[in-house]
Amino acid sequence: MAVARRLCCSRASGGPLLRDPGLRSPDTLLDITAKIVAENIPFQRIEERYDRIPEPVQRRIIYWSFPRNERDICMYSSLSRVPPVNSSGEPQNLSFCKGLKLLETGCVDNVLQVGFHLSGVVTACRISPPPTLPCGAPEPPQKFKVSVSFDRCKITSVTCSCETKDIFWCQHVVALSLYRIRNAESVRLRVPISETLLQMDRQQLQKFVQYLISEHHTEVLPTAQKLADEILQQKSEINQIPGAPDPTAGASADDDHSWHLDEEQVCEQVKSYLSQGTYYNANKQLNSLFSKVREMLRAQDSNGARMLTLITEQFLSDPRLQMWRNQGTPMTDKCRQLWDQLGALWVCIVLNPNSTIHEKQHWKALLEKWTRIDVCPPEDPDYRLQQPGHPSQRDSFVNRDRDRYYYDRDRDRYLDRERRERRDRDRERDRDRGRDRPVYDSSDSSDDDGESSSYSHRSSKRLRLSSGHAKSILPTLPRTIFHRALDAVGMSWENMHLKNILSSDTYCSHVPDSSSSGSFNSQGQPLWHETLSLCAARVDSLRSHGHREAALRLAVSVVRTMKQQQLIAQRRWHESQQASSSTNTRNQNNSTQPSPCTSRCNGQGSCLTTSVNAPANSDGWVGHPLDPIGTLFDTLADASIIPEDQRPRTPTYLGSFLFLDLVGLEDQHNNLRPRYHHVPVVGSRDRSETYLTLAFEVALIGLGQQRLMPIGLYAQEKACKQEDRLIAKLQEIDLDNSLVAVLRRQAIVLLEGGPTSGLGIGIHPESVPMHTFARFLFLSLLNYYPDLAYEVGLRAMRLPLLEEHEDSDDPMGGNPSSSLMMSRSPRWFTLGHIETQQCALSSTMLSAAKGEVMRLRTVLESSQRHIHSSSHLFKLAQDAFRFATPENGPRHPTLLSVAFELGLQVMRMTLSSLNWRRREMVRWLVTCATEVGVDALISLMQNWYQFFTATEATGPVATTIMSHSTMMRLNLSFNQQEELSSCARTLALQCATKDPPNCALNALTLCENEALAFETAYQIVIDAASHIMTSSQLFTIARYMEHRGYPTRAYKLAMLAMKNVHLAYNQDTHPAINDIHWACALSHSLGKSELTNMIPLLVKNVQCATVLSDILRRCSMTAPGISCPHPPPMDNGKHHAHPHRSRGCAAAIKPLSYDRPPLRQLLEAAVAAYINTTHSRLTHISPRHYGDFIDFLTKARDTFILAHDGHAQFSQLIENMKVAYKGKKKLMFLVKERFG
Repeated sequence: MAVARRLCCSRASGGPLLRDPGLRSPDTLLDITAKIVAENIPFQRIEERYDRIPEPVQRRIIYWSFPRNERDICMYSSLSRVPPVNSSGEPQNLSFCKGLKLLETGCVDNVLQVGFHLSGVVTACRISPPPTLPCGAPEPPQKFKVSVSFDRCKITSVTCSCETKDIFWCQHVVALSLYRIRNAESVRLRVPISETLLQMDRQQLQKFVQYLISEHHTEVLPTAQKLADEILQQKSEINQIPGAPDPTAGASADDDHSWHLDEEQVCEQVKSYLSQGTYYNANKQLNSLFSKVREMLRAQDSNGARMLTLITEQFLSDPRLQMWRNQGTPMTDKCRQLWDQLGALWVCIVLNPNSTIHEKQHWKALLEKWTRIDVCPPEDPDYRLQQPGHPSQRDSFVNRDRDRYYYDRDRDRYLDRERRERRDRDRERDRDRGRDRPVYDSSDSSDDDGESSSYSHRSSKRLRLSSGHAKSILPTLPRTIFHRALDAVGMSWENMHLKNILSSDTYCSHVPDSSSSGSFNSQGQPLWHETLSLCAARVDSLRSHGHREAALRLAVSVVRTMKQQQLIAQRRWHESQQASSSTNTRNQNNSTQPSPCTSRCNGQGSCLTTSVNAPANSDGWVGHPLDPIGTLFDTLADASIIPEDQRPRTPTYLGSFLFLDLVGLEDQHNNLRPRYHHVPVVGSRDRSETYLTLAFEVALIGLGQQRLMPIGLYAQEKACKQEDRLIAKLQEIDLDNSLVAVLRRQAIVLLEGGPTSGLGIGIHPESVPMHTFARFLFLSLLNYYPDLAYEVGLRAMRLPLLEEHEDSDDPMGGNPSSSLMMSRSPRWFTLGHIETQQCALSSTMLSAAKGEVMRLRTVLESSQRHIHSSSHLFKLAQDAFRFATPENGPRHPTLLSVAFELGLQVMRMTLSSLNWRRREMVRWLVTCATEVGVDALISLMQNWYQFFTATEATGPVATTIMSHSTMMRLNLSFNQQEELSSCARTLALQCATKDPPNCALNALTLCENEALAFETAYQIVIDAASHIMTSSQLFTIARYMEHRGYPTRAYKLAMLAMKNVHLAYNQDTHPAINDIHWACALSHSLGKSELTNMIPLLVKNVQCATVLSDILRRCSMTAPGISCPHPPPMDNGKHHAHPHRSRGCAAAIKPLSYDRPPLRQLLEAAVAAYINTTHSRLTHISPRHYGDFIDFLTKARDTFILAHDGHAQFSQLIENMKVAYKGKKKLMFLVKERFG
C-alpha cells in the first residue's frame, strides 16, 4: 500500500481535545463534519489544502476514518453469508463468528491507533483445558500480532502473525476490527507518527532512533544502515524527494481506494477449486464466491468487479478447457453452469448504471481480450469445435452445423411464406372492412428483437442483448460466453423515458390518447419496449448494484408491457381467425376444406402449424441463459415478502450479535419458505394490482409462452430446470382471491391465444410441451374453476412431435418415440422427462375426476390418444388403480374400469414389441381385472389373442384366474365358476394348438377336470411331439401324466421323448440323464413288454457307459411290473395292453436275467460302451487323471462280470491296453497293480 508522504517541516497546532464520552448526542458540528470528511476526502488532500490543521480536527477525522458497519467486516471475513436461524450450517466455523467469540471472551489486548493504523494483540481462545508440558508447567496461550491500515472508512491492508492463507480475513483481524467498532472511545488514539516526530528536537529524535534500533536491532539494523548511507549522500534519490513516507498518515490520494482483497489468495483458491472438479463440494465453494461478488456489488463495492476479473482469469486458465477442446467433447454440466453464472455476472457488472466511461472501456477491453482466447467457451453450450486431427469428429461437427443451418433456413423460408399469406389475408380483410389496418407482424411481441423475422437465427442460439438481429449466414466464429456482456457494454441508460421510469413511482401520462405512442398504456402507465432478456438484464443489474427501488419500478413497467403485448397478440389472432373464417365462407362452394376452429377446443385442436400459429420466438424466455422470467419474478416477489420483524421467529444470539440480521433474502429462500403478502404498486390506479400479482402474472406469461425446443442436450435440460424452479416458487405462494383471478384471466388468455401461447388451439410441432405448467394450473384452478382447469389440462395433454407421425406408426404397435427422438433435428434429448410430465398431468386429472363419469371418460380418451409410451401409459394405469382402490375409503368402480382399459391398451402396444416390464404388466392386468370383476376376467380370456401371447395366456393369465385364491376372492357362484372354467379350457386348447411346446403343459393343467378337453389337449401334444417339441418338454409332460395317474399316456410320451435324446460316451452329466432313468423306471414298472420296447431306443441313442450300467442294475433288482409306485391306472385300459399285476402275485414273478432279452441287449451295449469309452479316454489322458481312470475301470469290471464271459472280455481289454499303450508306463503300472 502506498502511503502519504509528510513534509518534515509541517506541524499541526492546537492542544489535545478533551471529549466527554457521555456527550454523544447530539453530535457536535466538528463530529458531523469530521464524519463526512473522513468518509469522502483523502487526508492527503486536506493536508495539501490547509497548511495548518488543528490537532482536535485531525484527531476527529482520524477517529471517524475507521469503518463503522460490522456488515462490512462480515463481508470480507466469510466466504458465505452467516447462516440463518435453525439452519443446518455451523456459524462457529466462519471467521467472522470466531472473531466475534474472541472479542466477547476478552482476547483482544493492547489496542493502539496511530493515525490511520490500528494494531493489537489477540490471544487464542481455549476450548478445552490446556495440556501440560513434560515439566509440568502449563503451555502459555498463543498470541497473534494484528495490524490494520484504513482510509476513508475502508480497511486497505491487514497483517496477522497467524499466517493464515485464505481469500478473506482471519478471525484475529475480525476480532481487532470489531473491537475498534464497538469500543472506539476506549482505544488509545494517536496522531500520525510524523506529527509526533515533529514535536521532538534533534536530541530526542536521535534518542528515538537509537532506542528503536536497539529494540529491534536484528530486524531493522541492516535497513537503518542502508537508509543512513543514502541520506548522507547528497545526490541520492532519497534526498531528492521532499518529505518522507508515513504508514500511519493514510493512503496516497492517487491510490485505488478499495477494501483489502488478497488477489493472490483469490487466484490460488479459485485454481484449487477448479482442480478439484466436482469433488469436495468445489462447485458449492465457487457458487459462494459468485454470491460474494453479488454481495459486493450490492454494497457498491468496487472489489466486486475486481474479484470477478480474478475469478474469470483463473477460469480461462483451467487446463480442462484445452483438454475438452482437443478431444472435441463438451464440458461437464456443472462446469457449464458455473460459466453461465460467470457470463451473467459480467452482463450485470457492465450494465451498472453508475459506471463511468473509463470503467466501461476497461471492461470492454478485458472482455474482448478474453473472447480472443481459443479455449474461451462458446455461447452455445452444445457447440463443438472442428478438430483437424479427428476426421470423424470433424465430419460430424460439420454435419451438425450444416443441419442446424438448413434447419434454420427452412424454418425462415416457412415463416416468410406464412407471413406473405398472412399479409394477403390482412389486405383482403381490410378491403372487406373498407378501411386500412396495420399489417399484423409478430414483432409486436415483447420477445422480438426488432422488425426482423420473429424467428431469430439458431446458428448462434441466443437472444442478443442488442437491438440488431442475426444475419442468416453460415456460422464462422462462434460467439463466446462473454459476447452478451460485450453487447451490454454499448447499452445506455440515458433515455429520458427510462430515466423517468427509474426515478419516480408516480410517472405517468395525462394525455388521453397517450397509448398510441407505445410508451404508455391505456391507463397512462409507463411501458418499456425492449427485448425481454435485455429488460431483465437491466433489472438484475439494478438489483445487484443496490438500486432495489429503481429495479422494482422497471420490472413493473416491463410486466405491464408484456401484458399489453399479450392482449394485442390475442386480439390480432382473433381478427386473423375471423378473416380466415369469412374467406372460407365465401369460397365454400369451391373448396371442401372446413373452416378453422375459432373457439377453444377440449384438447382436440390441431397440432400442425398453420399460417398464424408459428411460435413468436425460437429462443424462449424460460431456459434463456439470463433467466429473464426468474429475474422479474424474484424482483417483484421480494417486494412482497413479509418483513422479518412481522414474522414469528426465535432469533439466535451469539453474545450480543444477531446473526439473522446479516442474512440476505436469497439465503432465506434456501432454508425457510417465504411468506408473501400483497403490497400495492406505488402510483397504480388499479387497486388490485400488487407486486405479488404482477410477479405471479409474469411467471404465468413466461411459462405459457410458445417456444421451440432448443437445440442440444444442455440447453434442453436447462429449460426444464428453469421451468421446475419457477413453478416451485409459484407453489410457495398461498393463493387468495386476487391471485386466483390472475390465474383465471391468464388461463383464458393462454387458451384463446395464438402464436404466442403454448396452450393455443394450434401449436408448432417442435414447440415445448406445457405438461408441467398445465399441471400447476390444473391443481390451482380445480377448487375454484373446475371447468377451466380441465380445459387447460386436456389442451396441454398433446405432444405434437409424436402425434404428427401417427399415420406412419401403428399407435398400438409400440412406442416409436425413442427412434423418432434420435432421427429428428433438433433431437429431443429430454423426451423421457417430457413424457413423464405428460403422464403426471394425466394422472392428476384422473385422480381429480374419479367421481365424475363424463370427465373421467374425457380424460381417458385424451390419455389414450396423446400418450405414446407404453411404460408411461402403464404408470398411468397403475396410478388410476391406486386411486380407485384406496386402503382406507370407498372404491371407485368407474376409475377402476379406466385403469383396466388403460392396461388393455398397454397390452396391445407391447404385444408385438419388446418391453422388459411386460411380465409385470401382464400380472398387474390380471390383478386389475380381478378387482373389476368376473366379466373383465371372461373378456380377457375370450379375447386373449388381442392382448397376450399364447404362453402368457395359458401361464400367468389363465392359471392365475383359475387359482383357488382368485375364486375365493371373487366369491363366485357355481355357474360363474363353470363359465370361467369353460373360457379357460377354450383358451388352453387354442393356445396349445398355436404353440404346443410352450403351452401344452398349462393347457393340460387347465383341462384336467374335463375329460373331453383333456383328451383333446393330449392329442395336440401327441401330434406335435414328432416335429415341434423337444425331449425335455415331452419328458416334463410325461412326468405330469404319471403324476396325474395316467402311466400309459406317460409311457407313450416318454417313448416319443426318447427318440429325440442323444448321449455321447463322455456326456455323463447331461441334463436328460434323470429323465432317461425315470423313463426306464416307468417302462419297467409297466411290464416286460414296455421295457422291451424301451431298451432298443435306449441302446440306440445313449452311448454313455455309466448311464447304461446304472439302468441295467436298476432293471435287474426287481421283476417287471413290481416297482411301479402308482396304483393301477384308471384310464379304462384304452392306451396299453398290459395292465399292472396285483401285488398279491408279485412273489410268482422273478427278476429279469442278464442272459435273456431285454436285459441282454442292454448289457452288451453297456460292455461295448465301456470298451469304446476306455480307448477314447486313453487317447487324451494326462497323468493327473490316472486315478479317475483306474476308478472308471473298476466300475467297468463290475459291469463286465455280469456277462457269462465277462471275465475273459475284461482281461482281453486289459491286455490290449498294455500292448497299445505301453508307452504310458506309470499308467500301465497302476493298471497291473490293480487288475493284474
